[in-house]
Amino acid sequence: MMLSPDQAEADLSWTQSDPETMLNGLKSVGCASDEPAEGEDRAKCKAEQPLSREEKRRRRRATAKYRSAHATRERIRVEAFNVAFAELRKLLPTLPPDKKLSKIEILRLAICYISYLNHVLDV
Repeated sequence: MMLSPDQAEADLSWTQSDPETMLNGLKSVGCASDEPAEGEDRAKCKAEQPLSREEKRRRRRATAKYRSAHATRERIRVEAFNVAFAELRKLLPTLPPDKKLSKIEILRLAICYISYLNHVLDV
């Protein structure tokens, strides 16, 4: 916090541990008045208060750079997921071989095929 030249150090008595004195000190600076702060004064008051971990996280996530990076990571993740399903699909026998299957159908068919292969090995 910056002191104005006309503000004496005696006005900073709010640094004591007494809550009432602290509140009075904030009011003298203009941060805790009953009247709503406007414009630059409100920004100064909020900037002086330390942000909680959750508030810092929210502000970081609100930036366009963060959203863009998150979207890129998600796109890469989904692409890898789809490649894995395509590889699994190539290993499963179906008629016709080029039949389009949903992801759940691929998983169910893989379960059945694994069970069949276990049965063949047991016999």
